[in-house]
Amino acid sequence: MAQINKPTDYFNSVLYTGNGSTQTITGVGFQPDLVWLKNRSNNLWWHTLVDAVRGAGITLASNVTNSEFGTGSNLVPDFDPDGFDLNVNPNDTSNENSSSYVAWNWKAGGTPSSNTDGSITSSVSASTTSGFSIVSYTGNGTNPSTIGHGLGAKPDLMIVKSRDDADAWLVGTDKISGWNWSNDYFHLNAASAKMTDAGGTAFNTAPTSSVFSVGAYLNGSGEDYIAYCFAEKKGFSKFGSYAGNTLNDGTFVYTGFKPAFVMIKGVTTATSWIMFDNKREPSNPTYKRLHAELIDAEYTTAYGIDMLSNGFKFRTSDNSFNHANTYMYIAFAAEPLVGTNNIPSTAR
Repeated sequence: MAQINKPTDYFNSVLYTGNGSTQTITGVGFQPDLVWLKNRSNNLWWHTLVDAVRGAGITLASNVTNSEFGTGSNLVPDFDPDGFDLNVNPNDTSNENSSSYVAWNWKAGGTPSSNTDGSITSSVSASTTSGFSIVSYTGNGTNPSTIGHGLGAKPDLMIVKSRDDADAWLVGTDKISGWNWSNDYFHLNAASAKMTDAGGTAFNTAPTSSVFSVGAYLNGSGEDYIAYCFAEKKGFSKFGSYAGNTLNDGTFVYTGFKPAFVMIKGVTTATSWIMFDNKREPSNPTYKRLHAELIDAEYTTAYGIDMLSNGFKFRTSDNSFNHANTYMYIAFAAEPLVGTNNIPSTAR
C-alpha cells in the first residue's frame, strides 16, 4: 500500500473569526470537497457540513436529525482553490461577528460523476489516493440494494444521512472487534452506545471494494441520501478501537502518523463524539474539544491527549475516552511516520 507523504493535500483544519458579513476563508491548501465547521465561542449554533456533491450552499448539521437546508447562496456559497466563501448568516452558525470558528476540510475527487456499480446509480466524488468519497443516491425502496462508492477499496468507515427526512445520521465501521455490518451502527447525532438492529435495515451487509449495501432505513423510495465513505490509507487515516485503562497515564493508540484530527466515541457506553485537532491547540497536551452531537461551544478542561509522532496518548482517566470501556477512534494525519513499519509498545 502506497503511503501518503503529504497528508495536508487531503485533510487540513483552518481557524477563522466571523465578521457578520461576507468573507473568504483561505489557508486550506486545496479546494475542499467537504467542509465541516463549528462556532467555538457560542453555545447556540449548530455544526455545519457542506460538500461538493450536494452543492456548497446546502447544509446538514451533525448535532440534529433535520433534513438539509439552504440554497447555493446560503452560508457557504462556494468552494475556492484554497478554501471557501462565507455569506451573511442570520443564524450565525458559520460567520457570527467576532466568534471563533474551526473548519475541518477534506479533499475528495472534485466534480462528481455518475457511478453504476450498484443496483442504484449514484453520484460520486472520490479520491482513491486518500480513500475518501462523497456519494449521493436516491433510494428505490427495494431492500437490500447496493450503491457504488468509487473508492476501489472496501470502506472502513461510512457516515450516511437522509437529505430529505428527519432521520438519524448512521455511522458504520468494521474496525471494532465483533462488528456486524448487518446489525450494528452508531448515531452521529447522539451520545448513545453502539446500537443493534437485527432486521438489517441500516447497512444490511458488509461493503465491498465497489459497493455498499443498504436496508430500508437508508433506502426509502424516492428519498435522497448522502454518504461519506472512508477507506483506511497508510500515512493518512486510521480507524479503530482501544480499551481505556482508567489511569491519568492513559492508553496509547498507535496510528502510524502524527494526528491532525482525532474523534473518539464510546462503543459500549454512552459518551460524546469528542473532536480534537492540531490547530485549535497545537501543543501537548491538547485540551480543547468539541462534540459532534452537541451545539456547545468549545470546552477547555483538564482532560487532554498528547498528539505524538506515531499516535495519540491520553493524559486523563476521564470516562469520555479513557475509562474501563471500549472506544472507537477516527484519525487523520498531519505528518506520516517515516522510517519504520513496526508498531511500538510505547509512545515515542
